Amino acid sequence: MRGLRGATTCARDTPEEIQESTRELLRTMMDRNDMAHDDVISVIFTTTPDLTSAFPATVARGIGFGDIPLLCASEINVPGAMPLCIRILMHIYTTKPRHELRHVYLGNAQSLRDDLPE
Repeated sequence: MRGLRGATTCARDTPEEIQESTRELLRTMMDRNDMAHDDVISVIFTTTPDLTSAFPATVARGIGFGDIPLLCASEINVPGAMPLCIRILMHIYTTKPRHELRHVYLGNAQSLRDDLPE
């Protein structure tokens, strides 16, 4: 079992922005790591306090993650933190060593982990 990280940002706090950003992030995490649905154990989503119009877990259920345990939480409100940000911690079954996992940072969230390859 491994943990896979990802983050993205929204342009504004609307249900449509949260839906599109969440879908893109989840699909990219799955694709870049060659994962199948059954590889996913659970997913924790966090959003910054300025994203309140939709739950990322609801979006995930809508694209087929309904049988996977999902949890949403709010990030702590740290001054100067990345605004309008959705973060994911995905627990997965994999035989890949940690250094082969491809964590995914999209949009403005790329600056959070500029040490990672795309």
